[in-house]
Amino acid sequence: MQNKVLVAYGTTNGSTAQIAEAIAEVLRKEGLTVEAMPARSVKSLESYDAVVVGGGLYAGRWHKDARRFVRRHARELTGRPLWLFSSGPLDASASERDIPPVPGVRRTMIRLDAQEHITFGGCLEEGAKGFIARKIVSSGKGGDFRDFHQIEAWAARIGNELVKEPPRS
Repeated sequence: MQNKVLVAYGTTNGSTAQIAEAIAEVLRKEGLTVEAMPARSVKSLESYDAVVVGGGLYAGRWHKDARRFVRRHARELTGRPLWLFSSGPLDASASERDIPPVPGVRRTMIRLDAQEHITFGGCLEEGAKGFIARKIVSSGKGGDFRDFHQIEAWAARIGNELVKEPPRS
């Protein structure tokens, strides 16, 4: 059984952080010790047995903090169970079908031998930071497209895998 899990995330407006917290809560209910924190604030992975990393998608790229996290901790991530998620589509597409990872995340998956990647719907609402984000919202194309049932089901699958998995040596 894997005991301690890190859920690290890169977010600009907080919606990816809320997804990360929802994942952490499900994993805690599975009996795991979990910390959810901004990817930029993680100094070491030494005390973690498994890692989940997520980032918001901006113009087809993962959030810079998520990208930097996987680069900075690549050596520590190798050999640990690792799952990746993205958040971003501002429509229902992520709930309707599997959306493959963007190219940079796909390369990260291969390089670090990640277990799985999933794309969740995004959220962009009034008060969003950034000129482009504000333009999207003011044009009526924003909204909250996160499916927390889908997020919780994915987290439960991870929890089940970690609870049954033998500890890393």
